[in-house]
Amino acid sequence: MVKKILVAVLFIAIIVLGYQYKDQFMDIIEAGGWLSVLVSILLYSICVFFPVVPVILLVGVIGAVFGTVLGTGISLAGALVGTSIMFLMTRYGFRTWAQGILDKYPKAKEYEGYFEKNAFLSIVAVRIVPVVPTQVVNILTGVSKVPWLIFFAATAIGALPRLLIFAFVGNSFEDNKLTSILTYAAYMVVIFIFTYIFMKRRMDAQQKK
Repeated sequence: MVKKILVAVLFIAIIVLGYQYKDQFMDIIEAGGWLSVLVSILLYSICVFFPVVPVILLVGVIGAVFGTVLGTGISLAGALVGTSIMFLMTRYGFRTWAQGILDKYPKAKEYEGYFEKNAFLSIVAVRIVPVVPTQVVNILTGVSKVPWLIFFAATAIGALPRLLIFAFVGNSFEDNKLTSILTYAAYMVVIFIFTYIFMKRRMDAQQKK
């Protein structure tokens, strides 16, 4: 019980910290320097729990400050820190409670089973094409039997393309707005197409049952 309370307090504290200081954090990030790197990782990890700042805006600013490659690396570090903390909090703090909730929702249980059977590829897929919200993926994998190392590696690989695009858009926006807009538009079209295919296949599969 004490462990659950401590985890709950930590969860709330992370979100409150993000809301309370998001503007100050953004100012520090825009200023550049080594402190900006640390704050960028911190703020992104907070956004994993709750998007106190839109991720595309955050990664875009990081990309504008540090460049596409370094900005992507910093953003990825924040993503891995945040997702790992959320994964571990779920697994070791709320696993029984979360599992009880999932048991009441067949759809959620279906996703949990899918993650367990196809752990690496399914996590990579939903990171690249976010048909399932990040928070849901973290909780489902935390509750499931998926090893943390597989979760970590799949998250790193799956999140990289999206973060690279966001960092590139942010880095090139000031000098070439058209390129940035077209790049982001192309990304959204690809996401829409893959989401449509994913949902259509799921509906067809359900109709055959």
